[in-house]
Amino acid sequence: MDSTTHTSFNAEDRSYFSILKKEIHKIASNAGFNAKKIAEIDIIVAEMTSNLIKHGGGGEILVRIFNDENNAAIELISIDNGPGMSDSIRMTEDGMSTSNTLGQGLGAIKRLSDTFELYSLRDWGTIVLSRVYIDEPSIFVKKSLAEVRSVIVPKPGETVSGDGAYNDLMPDCLRVFLGDGLGHGPEANAAVQTAIAALKLSNENSPAETLRYLHSVTKKTRGLVATVAVYNFKERQWNICGIGNIATRSHLVTSRNYMSYNGVVGMNIPNTLSEQVVKHERGQTIIMCSDGIKTRWELNKYTGIFRCDLSILAAAIYKDFGRKTDDMAVLISRINA
Repeated sequence: MDSTTHTSFNAEDRSYFSILKKEIHKIASNAGFNAKKIAEIDIIVAEMTSNLIKHGGGGEILVRIFNDENNAAIELISIDNGPGMSDSIRMTEDGMSTSNTLGQGLGAIKRLSDTFELYSLRDWGTIVLSRVYIDEPSIFVKKSLAEVRSVIVPKPGETVSGDGAYNDLMPDCLRVFLGDGLGHGPEANAAVQTAIAALKLSNENSPAETLRYLHSVTKKTRGLVATVAVYNFKERQWNICGIGNIATRSHLVTSRNYMSYNGVVGMNIPNTLSEQVVKHERGQTIIMCSDGIKTRWELNKYTGIFRCDLSILAAAIYKDFGRKTDDMAVLISRINA
């Protein structure tokens, strides 16, 4: 199983813990993790839930299975709106605690994770990211030319998301796609997955022409809104084109919005589509959000967050600006070259 979609588990009180742990155990088992890894994942989940109640006043855990550099992994993100912490690095040391507990939770999560990051602000809350890989990741893996991370969560009550993301790194460019099938549920999911399946078979690197192609192959679905961004490594620039209400911004010190055309891919699109050009600057991020994320989001309060894995930033935007009345998607890209 490989998915860009996270399953959200409620961890507001202890009554949910037993079901939560069993479900995440099942996800890891179905993904093919061995018994030792599953036992370690069980400990990570137990410590996450314990910390959410003891220190965060409850929260949620996002879970997905995905492939990273051809290595399958489970990703766990815990999110709370608690008091936060002033010295998050110190709190990851075994034995450290802000309350009268043993304080081994964060240290255990860090020790058992192949990837571990923690982001916290006073009076805002805490996000903990843990990834565990099926195969031991090499410490000699070369840093990728590009990072693309996402948080995609179905509308509460739905088992599938009508939002979907895709990216592929080709020799000369990076392609990034975020789509939102009209409505929500299985039919919206079918629309966006049809588009993603078509993208996997296409080598088109013009965003405008890619959208025209997706329009032709999704006409039998209920349709979707979508944005495609392509980074050209030789030209060192992004080309962006969108149809419908996917919000797209570039961010460095300040943010700049990029407008989409009116229309619905698979139903009606403009005759003329032009691409917006964004010159690359070191440290720049391209952020896309579906309309399940409130439009008036801003990043200034997230001190130091750009030093973190991009999944932390995506989770922070979801935490603060997710509507919880629709499918929600945040997709963030950054070029490292």
